[in-house]
Amino acid sequence: MCRSIKTLRPPVIPEEATEEEMRAAALQYVRKVSGFRQPAAHNREVFDRAVDAVTAATRDLLSELEVRGSAASASRQQGAA
Repeated sequence: MCRSIKTLRPPVIPEEATEEEMRAAALQYVRKVSGFRQPAAHNREVFDRAVDAVTAATRDLLSELEVRGSAASASRQQGAA
């Protein structure tokens, strides 16, 4: 696991993760998996697409996670009622 990727969901962080935080985590993940801190010019497009895809997957995951007993979960349930 990348040590620099932090948990992005309440209650570990006080509020919902920002787009910037999700993108930073995605970038760290892609760097770790690819083994490149900075891709060569010929790999830039695929590297950037991977970061975009991981950011989107992170956004989807965090928006749909239900953490039982958390304030975020309770507020979502109240909003649905």
